Amino acid sequence: MSAQSGPLYIGFDLSTQQLKAIVISSDLKVHYEAKVDFDADLSKYGITKGVFVNKAEHSVYAPVAMWLEAVDLVLARLKEKETPFEAIRGISGAGQQHGSVYWTTEGERSLEQLEPQKTIVDQLCPHGFASEFSPNWQDASTQKQCDVFDAALGKVETLAQITGSKAHHRFTGPQILRMQTLHPDVYQKSSTISLVSSFLASVFLGKIAPLDISDACGMNLWDINVGRWNESLLEVAAGKYGKDGLRKKLGEVREDGGGSLGPISDYFVKRYGFSKECQIAPFTGDNPSTILALPLRPMDAIVSLGTSTTFLMSTPHYVPDPAYHFFNHPTTPGLYMFMLCYKNGGLARENVRDQLAKPTGSDPWGTFNEVVTSTPPLGRKSVSDPAKLGLYFPLPEIVPNVRAGTWRYEVAQGELAETSHGWKLPEDDARTIVESQILSLRLRSHKLVGAPADGLPAQPRRIYLVGGGSLSPSIARVVGDVLGGAEGVYRLDVGGNACALGGAYKAVWALERESGESFEELIGRRWRDSEATVKVDEGYRPDTWRQYADVLGAFEHMEQKVLAGEERFRKK
Repeated sequence: MSAQSGPLYIGFDLSTQQLKAIVISSDLKVHYEAKVDFDADLSKYGITKGVFVNKAEHSVYAPVAMWLEAVDLVLARLKEKETPFEAIRGISGAGQQHGSVYWTTEGERSLEQLEPQKTIVDQLCPHGFASEFSPNWQDASTQKQCDVFDAALGKVETLAQITGSKAHHRFTGPQILRMQTLHPDVYQKSSTISLVSSFLASVFLGKIAPLDISDACGMNLWDINVGRWNESLLEVAAGKYGKDGLRKKLGEVREDGGGSLGPISDYFVKRYGFSKECQIAPFTGDNPSTILALPLRPMDAIVSLGTSTTFLMSTPHYVPDPAYHFFNHPTTPGLYMFMLCYKNGGLARENVRDQLAKPTGSDPWGTFNEVVTSTPPLGRKSVSDPAKLGLYFPLPEIVPNVRAGTWRYEVAQGELAETSHGWKLPEDDARTIVESQILSLRLRSHKLVGAPADGLPAQPRRIYLVGGGSLSPSIARVVGDVLGGAEGVYRLDVGGNACALGGAYKAVWALERESGESFEELIGRRWRDSEATVKVDEGYRPDTWRQYADVLGAFEHMEQKVLAGEERFRKK
């Protein structure tokens, strides 16, 4: 990495499986990178893919101590690369959304008095936390609590109107309700409940950091319309312990995504050589941070193709619905973040891939890509053939909220029937699983997009792909076939570091902005599109796009039929 004399900024990403750090300069150039892979580097905690799974309870959780140890380890790796910590002017970052960390009063005191001769984990664990674990976004243990939240305001649509989402297993409000019900000792002992993003910010700040306004929207507790905690929902989550106590544990929500929370903790100044002038900017959730990895325009969309599949858009319109999520924008008042999130993304595609013939080359996705691109849309070799549709959920899904399973359907002459007769398996599953994942995005986002130009139907203007799946040419093709993209489909070429990079950009904007200068304005002037994106598909193809429009209703009907088969919806 070349030396440079101006200020530097660090963006962190505390995800399920890794802690990443990326160092950039004011002109947005990347200078240093480091990461800690939890399974590879911290296997002593006994986790698999970053978490513990209790299948009997459907719970998924991670050890907080592992995250703390990773902070020192990732900084040690940056130090090995001779990162000039003294030049770091600001730090921001991202944390996996919805997870909660339960601090104790003793932990808060210890955080403010960290000694540089000792590691963070040795000074904060185990006494610093009422629970040694944090629920992970994959957790599905809170169906009873979600039912309570959905009914709390009369109907699920009202909950979505107020908080931006219906109740979801992973959301922090239902998780808190479960914690105080099943583990009252943890709830009573906790002095502060942080989200993962504010937890990480707190570590660098040396004191408890406030919650971020965008990340707070992933709790089913924050009233987006009026900008404060909803009293009725606080009461639901707190139960017999009272809403006032929970409000105190959660603290204030910071509405300004920029500026400084304060200088970096002396621990990092003395142990690593950070300047005392280094400022900690607000951290946010991983999904909000992803939309900060570029100056995203309204009507542009990001499709994240990682372990989960996530669809993100920035929009000035607040149009909540139980089928998707709305959040306050992490930096820009007046904008909102629209999000769809699915558990069954990359791992589901891998399951289908592994049933195909092994590729002859070194690319493990070689056969999968060939089969997907050689299969016609919807598996129809002619217009008279039935359209193939399917749902592929090796894990219980969020949208729709159904059990694990695989369902195959065909549509012929307007009739939908469950069948795999006439399917060539496993080959037909390859294209159908990708189509299924992208059709679900189109079904739930079509009301939020308009015509990007005269004479075009409503669709995203430009689609950016991130995550491991963005490297697949066949997936890029199906994204263009199904979703369109008037200006094309692009890969955001940031090496899987979108969240960390978004955090770093956020730090630059937070500390270098002029009065009233938006994130989009500052980053937009410094952003070099040609260096960060690669066009991977033409996008909108009218005839193909219309084929998928014609089966969108059948796809929705298929989901409804599967949903109707769920135990909790069956009449007893």
